[in-house]
Amino acid sequence: MNVFFFTITLALYLGGTIAYLIYLLFSQERAAWNGRLLLGLGFIVHCLNLVTRYIEAGHTPVVNLHESLSFFAWAIVGFFLVLRHRYRVDVLGAFVSPLASLLIIWAAILPKEIFPLPPPLRSYWLPIHVTFAFLGDGIFALACCAGVIYLIQERFVKSKRVGVLSQRLPSLEVLDEINYRSLTIGFPLLTVGIITGAVWANYAWGSYWSWDPKETWSLITWLLYAALLHQRLMVGWRGKKAAIMSIVGFGAVLFTFLGVNLLLEGLHTYAQWSR
Repeated sequence: MNVFFFTITLALYLGGTIAYLIYLLFSQERAAWNGRLLLGLGFIVHCLNLVTRYIEAGHTPVVNLHESLSFFAWAIVGFFLVLRHRYRVDVLGAFVSPLASLLIIWAAILPKEIFPLPPPLRSYWLPIHVTFAFLGDGIFALACCAGVIYLIQERFVKSKRVGVLSQRLPSLEVLDEINYRSLTIGFPLLTVGIITGAVWANYAWGSYWSWDPKETWSLITWLLYAALLHQRLMVGWRGKKAAIMSIVGFGAVLFTFLGVNLLLEGLHTYAQWSR
């Protein structure tokens, strides 16, 4: 049943992506409405997919690459729907929905079998640690997308080219506000994710910190966002610098999530990442 819901989620996310890209390219308000509807329906069905997989597996569905990619996409779309409701920025969907769709397509290519949990994962810390970590990563994805849009809009403003695309993009002030709000939400979530991960590591391996590649890159990512938050609060960083740092930070997020597990050996490679 979970695969059935997953397939419907994939179709709805792809439909939402197409609708939002039509809105971006041709400025059709109806297409933006369709994009919101399809992504909203996709998110609801995605929730059903995660719930049914949880029931069938007996554990939080985040222990292999298929499940993790799906959960990551779920977090991204969920936060987008919340931010879109708050800021009414439809064009953000044209950047967020392709990212979520790519993650879901990648997950769809991978085997979807449910495997027994490895011994270190049989802990109540699994849903706590992973949920906070992925929620933080999800909101950072939106900060990255807002940063990309900011750089595009700033280029239009500096060149004094006011075209159709420029008029559809949000103002620099709104984009900077989204970037900042995403940072203030994502950073505490990431912090709690790292702390609960350390507690879980002590429970599973007898040490809070072992400089495993995953732990090291999680710390690097945390330091990047901590530096960005510090610069914004204490130095007054805004605009282009903050946008670039948000993009760099999300690059670190992606490497921590995917690069470490696929390329580096460590304690966090016990899960079925290649399946």
